[in-house]
Amino acid sequence: MTHPADFADAHRRHWEDAELLFEHDRWANADQLYGFSAECGLKTVMQALGMSVDEAGKPNERQHRRHVQYLWKHFQVFAEGRQGERYLSLLPKDEPFAGWSHHNRYAHRCHFGKLEAERSRRGAQGICRMVQHTAGDGRI
Repeated sequence: MTHPADFADAHRRHWEDAELLFEHDRWANADQLYGFSAECGLKTVMQALGMSVDEAGKPNERQHRRHVQYLWKHFQVFAEGRQGERYLSLLPKDEPFAGWSHHNRYAHRCHFGKLEAERSRRGAQGICRMVQHTAGDGRI
């Protein structure tokens, strides 16, 4: 059974679990969950800025149905066109998820270390701040 999308809750849930894993040196899964948290956070803000979704809560436009490594640049263009510059200023200047892949959920844990998890964590933290500001503005 597939449940309707709730990007804000998924963002928080993945962040909380990633933090638990990070604290216990479980780098591979922490890295993956930071990426999924970031993706859901971006979609949370996009929805608040007017991204339309279908009845299941999935984005209607194909380019919105992407993982974080592809969604990052699209998000920036989307937010700029909808008075979201305030939120963009909260993002890291680099692209922390450029090397991240959802396919790595199948990879052996030896390929992940603290550095990869920390990079994803920093990127996800910026998105957490952005989601918090969006909520503080009453958009979520």
